[in-house]
Amino acid sequence: MTSLAKPGTGRMPRQIPYIIANEGCERFSFYGMRNILTPFLITTLLMFLPEDMRTGEAKHVFHTFVIGVYFFPLLGGWLADRYFGKYNTVFWLSLVYCLGHACLAIFEDNVNGFYFGLFLIALGSGGIKPLVASFVGDQFDHTNKDKAKVVFDAFYWIINFGSFFASLLMPLLLRDYGPAWAFGVPGILMFIATMVFWSGKKKYVHVPPAPANPHSFMRVAKSALLARQPGQGRPGLNLALLGAAGALASLAMAAQWGFVIAACTALVLLMAFGGMGTSMQLDRARGLHPDDAVDGVRAVLRILIVFALVTPFWSLFDQKASTWIVQANTMTTQVNLLGWTFDVIPAQMQALNPLLVMLLIPINNIALFPLMRKMGVEPTPLRRMTAGIALSAAAWIVVGNLQVALDAGDAVSIAWQIAPYALLTLGEVLVSATGLEFAYSQAPASMKGVIMALWYLAVTVGNLWVLIVNASVKNESVIAYIEGSGVGVMAFQMYFFAAFALLSAAAFGWYATRYRMVDHYRSSVAG
Repeated sequence: MTSLAKPGTGRMPRQIPYIIANEGCERFSFYGMRNILTPFLITTLLMFLPEDMRTGEAKHVFHTFVIGVYFFPLLGGWLADRYFGKYNTVFWLSLVYCLGHACLAIFEDNVNGFYFGLFLIALGSGGIKPLVASFVGDQFDHTNKDKAKVVFDAFYWIINFGSFFASLLMPLLLRDYGPAWAFGVPGILMFIATMVFWSGKKKYVHVPPAPANPHSFMRVAKSALLARQPGQGRPGLNLALLGAAGALASLAMAAQWGFVIAACTALVLLMAFGGMGTSMQLDRARGLHPDDAVDGVRAVLRILIVFALVTPFWSLFDQKASTWIVQANTMTTQVNLLGWTFDVIPAQMQALNPLLVMLLIPINNIALFPLMRKMGVEPTPLRRMTAGIALSAAAWIVVGNLQVALDAGDAVSIAWQIAPYALLTLGEVLVSATGLEFAYSQAPASMKGVIMALWYLAVTVGNLWVLIVNASVKNESVIAYIEGSGVGVMAFQMYFFAAFALLSAAAFGWYATRYRMVDHYRSSVAG
C-alpha cells in the first residue's frame, strides 16, 4: 500500500546507528593502516633494497595502492547495481577487506603476502566505497528525508573522527609493539565494523538491483559513435579509435613502464579520446535514445572536463601520506607547545588533516563564505574549487621551501609542517566537499551514478601523475637536469607539483568562466 504520510512526519530510521558505527570502525581501520604504510615499507618491508631506492619504491607502492582503492568502486557499484544489491555487496567485500588486513598482520616480513593483502584491502575498501553512503540514502523515504542531512553530517563527522584517532594511535602501535599489532588492530576494527553492519540486516531497507538501463551513459555513447548520417563520415568514431590504438600502445609498454602506469594511461586515453569523439557525434544518438538521456551524456562530458582539471589536486593531496611523511622523517620531532614539550612521530602529523577538516567546514560556512558575500564575491562551487587547487599549490611551495632548508643541513622542526597541512586541508574542503555537490547538481538523475564513478577515477588519475613523475626521476637525463637546477631531487619534485597545480588552477578558472551552470536537483515532494 502506498504511504499517505506527509513529508517531514516520519521518524529517524532505527537502523542508521548500525551504518554510522560501521563507518566509524571501517574508516579507523583504513586510515590506521594507510597512514603507517609508507614508514613501514621504508623501515621494515623494503630493507632488502639499497637504502637510496627504498623511499622511491615505498612511494610507488603507496600510490599504486591508492590507485586500486579508487578504481575498484567501479566494480563494487556494478556488482551492487546489476546483481547483488548494496547490502550483500558491502557485506561480502567487507569480509575480503578483513582478509586483507589479516594478510598485512601475518605477512609483515613477506613481500608477496603483504602486497596480496594490500590488493585485497584495495578491492574491499574500494568496492564498498560508493555503496555505503548511498545505502544510507536508501533508508529514507519522502516522510523523513528532512532528517537525512543530519545523518550525512554525522556520517562525514565519523569518517574524520575515525581517521583522527587512527592517525594518532597507529604510529604509536607500530613503534612500540611492531607491525603485527599495528596492522592487526585495524583488522580487528574492520571485523567489528562488518559484524555491526551484519547485525542490522533485518532492520535495513533493501533496494533490489535495477534492471539494465537501455539508455545508460555507455549505450548512448556507443550509439552516437556508431551512427551513420548520409554524406557524412564518422570523425568522432575515428578519434575514439585513435584513443583505443593509443591505449593498446600504452599496454604494450607495460614491461618498460610497469603494469599500473601502462593500464592507467590506457584508461585515460580511452576516456579522453572516447569522450571527445562522443561529444562530436552525440546528436546522432537522438531518436535512438530519449532526449533527456542524450542531454545527460552531454552534461557528464562537460563535468568530465572539470574532473580532469581536478586530477592534479589529487596528485598533491594524496602525497601527504607518502612524500610529506618522508620529509617529516628528516625533521626534528621534539615540539614545544605552551611550555609542554613532547615528541611527534612523523606519521602522526596525518592527524592534522581530519582535525582541521572538522574545524574548517563550520568556519567556512559560518564565517568565511558569508563574509565573502558581504564583500560582493559569491563563493560559487567552481570558484571554491579553483581556490582549493591554488591553495594546494601554495602548500607544496611551503614544503618545497622546507625541503631546501633540510637539504642545506638546517635543523627544521616538524611543527613547520602545520602550515602546509592547513593550506592543503583548506584546499581539500574547497575541492572535495564542493566537487560532488557541483557534479550532482549538474548531472541528470539517470547519470548521477556515472558521475560518482568518474569522481573516484579522478583520484586514480591524480595518483597516476605521481607514479609517472616518480618514474621519470629515475631517468639519467632528468636527474642531470635536476642537478643543474640548484635544488635537490625531492625539492625539485615538490616545486614541480606546485607548478602543476598552479597551471591546473589557471586552466580550471578559465574553464569556470565559460561553464554554464544548470540545476538538476530533484524537485521536492508535494505535501
